[in-house]
Amino acid sequence: MSKITGTKALNSSEISSFCRQMSLLLRAGIAPQDGVDILLEDTPDKSAQKILTSLAQVLHSGEKFHVALEMSGVFPEYVVHMVNIGEESGNMDVVMESLADYYDREENIESSIKSAVSYPLIMVFMMLIVVLVLITKVLPIFEQVFAQLGTSMTGFAQSLLNLGNALNRYSIVMVMILVLFAACFFYFTKAVSGRENFRKLLKAFGPTKKLMSDIETERFASGMVLTLSSGMDTYEGLSLVKKLVSDDAMKEKIEECRNLLLDGDSFPEALQKSGLFSSFYSQMISVGFRSGSMDQAMKQVSERIESGTRKRIYALISVLEPTLVIILSLIVGMILLSVILPLMGIMTSIG
Repeated sequence: MSKITGTKALNSSEISSFCRQMSLLLRAGIAPQDGVDILLEDTPDKSAQKILTSLAQVLHSGEKFHVALEMSGVFPEYVVHMVNIGEESGNMDVVMESLADYYDREENIESSIKSAVSYPLIMVFMMLIVVLVLITKVLPIFEQVFAQLGTSMTGFAQSLLNLGNALNRYSIVMVMILVLFAACFFYFTKAVSGRENFRKLLKAFGPTKKLMSDIETERFASGMVLTLSSGMDTYEGLSLVKKLVSDDAMKEKIEECRNLLLDGDSFPEALQKSGLFSSFYSQMISVGFRSGSMDQAMKQVSERIESGTRKRIYALISVLEPTLVIILSLIVGMILLSVILPLMGIMTSIG
């Protein structure tokens, strides 16, 4: 089964949109093949038309919906597996809606991380540009002023001027460095592998380590909401959700939770003992477990963690913004004062 030529894997937003539309059509009693035909008629996008045409061809040949999704090559293995479970259990509309909710949350996580990454990188890039302009273009003008007054720049200002002269001589190197910086920015914000590598850096960085841990916990909770709402048992659900998380420590906790279930612990007990959830969230799951609405309890936990994570990201950005502005202001101020103060002293002595 090969991927459709000229198409790329769908992102979280596209998967969510597709699953949401299919859920509505399935709830209306429309069969998957007819639903895909309807979406194909209403889709102006050429790439989407190509994917939907492929799905329609497979479905009309008599294959099941999950087989069509797998043959398209643009849907994650998780989606294919969950749709297969939905077909076998007879509640595919519920599964599709749950998938849409899950990938909505994934999109929110990705958007939040992108915001947290983009702003500092843009600010640092601007700081570099401002400082480079000052030491390569502005300081030479002051040097001429000092020369006309019969003196020269000294100390910190002279060191910066020497640096600026060196940068002017090797301007091509500076251009290459700026291009490299811009390439890194696009790599970390646009490329899938770049975002994953940047997440690894954030996990190793003290101030953001807890934040990234909460994001992985929210991803785990969202995945469990989907598996529980589809009627899957917790042991099998843990095995499937383990494939969704990227953090090795989280994977180990999930495996420990599965082992605790085999040893006879209840699901809420296993969650707490393995360290997947805090005592508070484990108690929420325990209440849902006793009342027979564990999927709803897990959904509340997921939403709480997502809300807390988003607030923490916005708080981090709100701290970074004034901090970077202050740093930039101090750097610019130091450069200008190192020139202006001696100049004022000279002008005073002349006066």
